[in-house]
Amino acid sequence: MTIVTRFAPSPTGRLHVGNIRTALHNWLWARVNGGRFLLRIDDTDAARSEERFVEAIRTDLAWLGLAPDDEVRQSARFALYEERFDALVAAGRIYPAYETQAELDLKRKVLLGRGMPPVYDRAALRLSDDDRARFEEEGVRPHWRFRLEHDRPIEWDDLIRGPQHFDPATMSDPVVRRADGSWLYMLPSAIDDIDLGITHVVRGEDHVSNTALQLQMFDAMGASPPAFAHEALLTGAEGKLSKRLGSLSVDHFREVGIEPAAVRSLLARIGTSEPVEPHVEVQPLIDSFDFVHFGRAPARFDESELSGLNARIVHQLDFDSVRDRLPAGMTEAAWTAVRPNLHSVGEAADWWGVIEGPVAPPAFDDETRAYLAKAADAARSLDWVGDPWHALTGALKERTGRKGKALFLPLRQALTARDQGPDMALVLPLIGERRAIERLSVAAGI
Repeated sequence: MTIVTRFAPSPTGRLHVGNIRTALHNWLWARVNGGRFLLRIDDTDAARSEERFVEAIRTDLAWLGLAPDDEVRQSARFALYEERFDALVAAGRIYPAYETQAELDLKRKVLLGRGMPPVYDRAALRLSDDDRARFEEEGVRPHWRFRLEHDRPIEWDDLIRGPQHFDPATMSDPVVRRADGSWLYMLPSAIDDIDLGITHVVRGEDHVSNTALQLQMFDAMGASPPAFAHEALLTGAEGKLSKRLGSLSVDHFREVGIEPAAVRSLLARIGTSEPVEPHVEVQPLIDSFDFVHFGRAPARFDESELSGLNARIVHQLDFDSVRDRLPAGMTEAAWTAVRPNLHSVGEAADWWGVIEGPVAPPAFDDETRAYLAKAADAARSLDWVGDPWHALTGALKERTGRKGKALFLPLRQALTARDQGPDMALVLPLIGERRAIERLSVAAGI
């Protein structure tokens, strides 16, 4: 059996971190099994779906390296939905209901007031043909419900949550189609999963009750259901569901300099027993992906953890992988020199500015200026082809008796206008003889 998974976003907004995690896990499960990963655009809601968001979804998945093997759009599949819908109506598994929203709200309030669950009472099933004809004559258009079978429990073995049990008698017959003819989520999704041969559905645990309802839909259509894996929802660093998570889009990650490899590395592992590690390449994440590693506890997403992971990713990136994002003229030697001090690739431009200059060193006291004057003099006699930094500091140590911080810090400050940064043995050759002597002289006031 070929494993087939799907990611099914609605094009009503940008992908956020929770969507990305779902897409990643479906993609990883397909890849670890040599299967296929489909992108299904759930655009049945014409009023809210926008083409710009379809393009954004494609762009975001490409940035993350999660290329789908195929793409389908629900808006192109209405004829299939109609066919299955008509068959289910004929079989008595879908029925028309004529209550208004206000009437349904009142029923729910009455039940809740009595301390009872707000389950739909199936009043529509008790309507006679004359009752339905009267509604039609009055111009009342029905919404449509899927009739659950109450005589057997709904059960499945979830790949993450284990054995699941639902009593359909405690659940409302779900509305599958609105009075205006538009579709709700669950029936078209089940139809698509059958038609597209979806074998595994990976989604959040907030869909568990939807799965229970859809299992009866699969059965009513004579199809075997996919396997389901319902993963714990993401929470913020504070340990609870956070509105902030809904605003963390791929655009946000790009804007703050987060690498796609960092996003993948974190989201592939949080909520599992596997360690979060900085993997530039995706293959280790594929090789280790298995639902047996997933726990039931909420998965905590911490932006500071992502930032730290990003720095560790950046420290592994070679020059060829970043050259088109570096400032003009920045060399491989410069990238190698500054890379250990970066949290994001964008910060390389700042250090390239330090290397290229000009820089504005701090104001030094008289003693330090005298020391820097000796440094400028020593720099004029250095062999700049070899290792000028160690040659310079060795000469100054011998000439002045300075050592440690007193030896090194004033030189760093004069040459880079920074108190800390990349290894000066790598940076000084990049600054070069002329600029180094000029900077030391300016800092010395000569």
